[in-house]
Amino acid sequence: MRGEGLYLLRVSNVARLRGLGSSLLRAQQAGIVGVLLTLGIGLALAAGSHPDRVTGVPVNNFLNAYTLIQMATDASGIAIMGVGATIVIISGGIDLSVGAIYALAGVVMAMVLRAAGPMDPGATVLLGLTVCLSIGALSGLANGLMVIGLGVHPFIITLGTMWMLRGVAFVISRAESILVPPALTSVAKASLGLGTALYPVPLLIMLLVTVGGSIYLERTVMGRHVFAVGGNPEASRYSGLSLGRVRVGVYTISGLTAGLAAFLGAAFYGSATSSDANGY
Repeated sequence: MRGEGLYLLRVSNVARLRGLGSSLLRAQQAGIVGVLLTLGIGLALAAGSHPDRVTGVPVNNFLNAYTLIQMATDASGIAIMGVGATIVIISGGIDLSVGAIYALAGVVMAMVLRAAGPMDPGATVLLGLTVCLSIGALSGLANGLMVIGLGVHPFIITLGTMWMLRGVAFVISRAESILVPPALTSVAKASLGLGTALYPVPLLIMLLVTVGGSIYLERTVMGRHVFAVGGNPEASRYSGLSLGRVRVGVYTISGLTAGLAAFLGAAFYGSATSSDANGY
């Protein structure tokens, strides 16, 4: 009896694992994960290796902590904006202006901090973050209001605002690169104990934004409204949803993420210019 019970338990566990594997393969993200894994394996095999300076143990030139954290840090701004853009796309829209919002928010922040003069480091960081988020939110709000107010496709609206916002950044900055205070750089480049060459703060903020975006879409009522509006606008309207409010909201969120990315980018690199995030 005991042997039969163990056999049934094993069969149950195997069936459970097969079911889990089948569910993972059917998931929407399975294809993307597969492509990334294939690309990572290819890069690791092609990159070669070098001996560690301390231990002498061979270290893969790609598959090591330094390279991976550095890559994630460099991509954090794009990934943060990608969260906001994802929400817009799910709602059935598109936002081509995120790169221009990034540039404008960074330039305005740098100019405001330069005009404000020396301040306490904490106040400097708070003022810079507030300016970036405000510019991003206002730009996103303007996009949303024009999309619902003018009745023009969001591709056309955001294509226009992309050029307009970058043009404003170009004019007010006179195409100059404006330095930001060292207090911002010290925050964005805090090593957090990983060593002087690794700066994980942008990566950690990217992860927080990604988790927050996932929770918003999957665990909140407003997130489900975004899916409903993007899936079937007419049915959503007949269900009592305010399509205009949802669309304005998603473009505002997209602008906020662009503003946050601008703050991190300007703080990390120490300056802001109207050509930042060109083509993003």
